[in-house]
Amino acid sequence: MQHTLKGVTDMLRSMYSGISGMRNFQTKLDVIGNNISNVNTAGFKKGRTTFSDMVSQQIAGASGPVVNGRGGTNPRQVGLGSQLATIDTIHTQGSLQNTNRSLDLGISGNGYFRLSDSETGGTTYYSRAGNFYLDEDGYIVNANGLYLLDDSDPGSRIQIAPDSQSFSIGQAGVVNVIDSAGQLTSPGTISLAYFSNPEGLQKEGDNLYQVTDNSGAAQRTTPTNDGTGALVAGTLEMSNVDLSEEFTEMIVAQRGFQANTRIITTSDEILQELVNLKR
Repeated sequence: MQHTLKGVTDMLRSMYSGISGMRNFQTKLDVIGNNISNVNTAGFKKGRTTFSDMVSQQIAGASGPVVNGRGGTNPRQVGLGSQLATIDTIHTQGSLQNTNRSLDLGISGNGYFRLSDSETGGTTYYSRAGNFYLDEDGYIVNANGLYLLDDSDPGSRIQIAPDSQSFSIGQAGVVNVIDSAGQLTSPGTISLAYFSNPEGLQKEGDNLYQVTDNSGAAQRTTPTNDGTGALVAGTLEMSNVDLSEEFTEMIVAQRGFQANTRIITTSDEILQELVNLKR
């Protein structure tokens, strides 16, 4: 009877291990699904899940060799399943797609655009999505109306006069404008930010990031300085999602989920046999 109860306990252990595996592969599929849904999102950085094993149950400890006796033995342990270790954001460079639109800006290298939700400072966000527009007053804004910030002051905006003849943006972020009188002016220089740990940034939706305790403080600079990349006008940085990689990972996750369900059904069948030992 004691051995039968031990067998039941062992089967329950394998069932709970299978449940933990199913839960983790479900999270992996969630991340893969989000990556695929954002395959055409400008500036999107893909996610990645990693797993780690849970604490192992000690069956027998290790022992050292005995003088003039037997040799040492290794520990005997049974693992209790897996757990989610990390969900990483992979900040690798996405490809730059030509659009030939003056306010489409791609960053070739490191760095993030600095954006503000207020005319007087407000909250600062960071983004790799470079599709910008002009509002009614000539300020450069993103798709949600956040102001693109200038480098001259932490919260200053960049304004192009509505009656200007033309404008261009250089690799170093300098905005050059031909005003209504035909004179060349420069209303500002686009500001970038860099971080000691970009993977520590928190996604806020709408292609935006915010600083966290582990990302390090935002360091303000201009393009091509302090290790940041150059601006490439007329291009957009596309998502760094590789569809072939995502589909491969999807197959692995699907088969992993399937294998863990098989562990549960097999353990259930053995439990049924144990219960039916006495009829």
